Amino acid sequence: MITHVVMIKLKDPTPENVDKAVRKIRELDGQIEVLKSLKVGADIVRSERSYDLALIARFENLADLKTYNKHPIHIPVLEFIGGLASSIAAVDFESD
Repeated sequence: MITHVVMIKLKDPTPENVDKAVRKIRELDGQIEVLKSLKVGADIVRSERSYDLALIARFENLADLKTYNKHPIHIPVLEFIGGLASSIAAVDFESD
């Protein structure tokens, strides 16, 4: 399995913008066959080093992650989040 972790810091992290971003990402759940699981949530600590939201997605293999990254349902979500974000960090790793 491949675990894909993304952390997003918003330009304007109002509760409304955070909620919009979380809802937009959740729209992906069940829409892309290679996406085996998706969890997304807003940060609750709100420290200086915190990102505003994070997602964890799981894929069978690296090829499926690459398919997801280019999927026509995923691209508009990337563009939407990219427009709201000041910073995005990601890590992808093999897992059980």
